[in-house]
Amino acid sequence: MSAASAPVPGAPLLQVRDVAVEFRTMDGPVKAVESVDLDLAAGETLAIVGESGSGKSTTAMAVIGLLPGNGRVTQGSILLEGRNLVGAPESVMRTVRGRTIGLVPQDPMSNLNPVTKIGTQVAEALLAHGLATKKDVDRKVVETLAAAGLPDAEKRATQYPHEFSGGMRQRALIAIGLACNPKLLIADEPTSALDVTVQKTILDQLDRMTGELGTAVMLITHDLGLAAERAQRVVVMNRGRIVEQGPARQILEDPQHPYTQALVKAAPSVAAVRLRPEVFRAQPAAEVVEPAPVDVEAADAAAPASAPDNIIEVEGLTKVFPVRGQKEDFVAVDDVSFVVPRGETVAIVGESGSGKTTTARMILKIYDPTSGSISYEGTDVAGLKGKPLREFRQKVQPIFQDPYSSLNPMFSIERIISEPLEFYRRGSSKERTARVRQLLDDVALPQSMLRRYPSELSGGQRQRVAIARALALSPELIVCDEPVSALDVLVQDQILHLLGDLQREYGLSYLFISHDLAVVRLISDWVCVMQNGQMVEAASSEEIFTNPRHPYTRKLLASIPGNELDIAV
Repeated sequence: MSAASAPVPGAPLLQVRDVAVEFRTMDGPVKAVESVDLDLAAGETLAIVGESGSGKSTTAMAVIGLLPGNGRVTQGSILLEGRNLVGAPESVMRTVRGRTIGLVPQDPMSNLNPVTKIGTQVAEALLAHGLATKKDVDRKVVETLAAAGLPDAEKRATQYPHEFSGGMRQRALIAIGLACNPKLLIADEPTSALDVTVQKTILDQLDRMTGELGTAVMLITHDLGLAAERAQRVVVMNRGRIVEQGPARQILEDPQHPYTQALVKAAPSVAAVRLRPEVFRAQPAAEVVEPAPVDVEAADAAAPASAPDNIIEVEGLTKVFPVRGQKEDFVAVDDVSFVVPRGETVAIVGESGSGKTTTARMILKIYDPTSGSISYEGTDVAGLKGKPLREFRQKVQPIFQDPYSSLNPMFSIERIISEPLEFYRRGSSKERTARVRQLLDDVALPQSMLRRYPSELSGGQRQRVAIARALALSPELIVCDEPVSALDVLVQDQILHLLGDLQREYGLSYLFISHDLAVVRLISDWVCVMQNGQMVEAASSEEIFTNPRHPYTRKLLASIPGNELDIAV
């Protein structure tokens, strides 16, 4: 480290000047960040936004000195309270990390040691920086976890990460990041994998804690609504460079750079109320009316009534899972009823654990229902066997959330897409090849992708491959289980438009599973809201978004980041 200079009164806590970061690869050096300049004042929250590969996380890791082994800062300075951290020896950076700069990484499951108790992991941070002794560390661990909003902190300290929900694991990471009362906290996509209601709770807690401690926050996110809601200033990055920065509301309400304008336009969390859902409608829908409303105290469990042309009709669907070692079974889905009109999109929304994915898996006949019925074009799905079951599986296809884990990493893209055609013996080898090429055209992927593998594709490209595979057998219904939740806003926007185009072209029906009401706003004709296994509200998309009746629906809508912003798109 260069000689430390005394902090200049009124100077920013963090000053990044002309910083460039380079990675050594087999193909030569790759510039990940170029000429970045930014300031962060004490107690301020600064959001760095951009899509994957824009350089935002690399910039943050350069500040805390945690670049991968093949990465290095090639120019510029990073001044923290007047001290230059570029080139500082590891022994010095170890004293800076945790004590002066805290970190809340993105994925809590991969960043918490799965074989070490939560309390022990918090204690490591406290003991390493001399903020606790072996005598009082247990007490301070409980205090730290309680400050992060974990209920029954004493018990939680003795548990392992797998015993925590996603929100609880993220709170544990926040506790570790703030355990040493750092002056700067780097929060790298701290809530990207969480439901909107849990996300709001976590961010509220983070705001309270950093406000009480006077901690500056560098928030890394691709969610512009979240940035506008939580930060005083926003820095927009694209291809390693800062293209625009300034006050958060000013940047997002009146973006100047074309890239920022594209981000704002594509972000459903910001733009949902401005986009017209009918853009995504397929052909003019058959008339579907709601049934007479049921007792409000019974959770307003209303659904679109049966129409002559419903492709799926679900009635009284229930799924109970036995729990080992417990007398009471777990009711994952409880008396759910709804229909999917032909050529339209029905969305099922709710938090994790609400039963929406279990419902989808019963419709796909992955799970058998405990009770109730699923009718596909008038035929009871539960009784399907042999040839009728094979025909059903060809007509109803899934698109899963994670396009990487749902694609065989050992198969080429051509083999992945052609696999269902081969399994069901559709056409000759030449005809299958022609079909695969046509499917690549349908999902706007180049023919050069045929010989590539999933690891060589981006997340958006992999999801397009998953969509092509789902279309291979010319299905009538596609069950989309969180198909865009893992994607950046620009890629997400592309996939949603692609699904809309395919629906119009082929007359597809969609059952769309999501926890994100902003995304649902863009693509759905009907919305069913689930909570704790029950359907609490169901109505047209327009009705749900303009006149939600159930308190839980209103809570979901209120939790959308940036939902109150008046942003012209």
